[in-house]
Amino acid sequence: MSDDTLTTYLAENPRMIGVLFTMMLLLTQAGNASAGIWAGTGGP
Repeated sequence: MSDDTLTTYLAENPRMIGVLFTMMLLLTQAGNASAGIWAGTGGP
């Protein structure tokens, strides 16, 4: 999907901007949480 196509899609569907923002926020938090789990775990 090109930038122009994405820009056009988001202009036609403004609610998706909030959905994409929320998804990115949740993925960022999940990534930090999963990285924190392994930070204190010892090796085999």
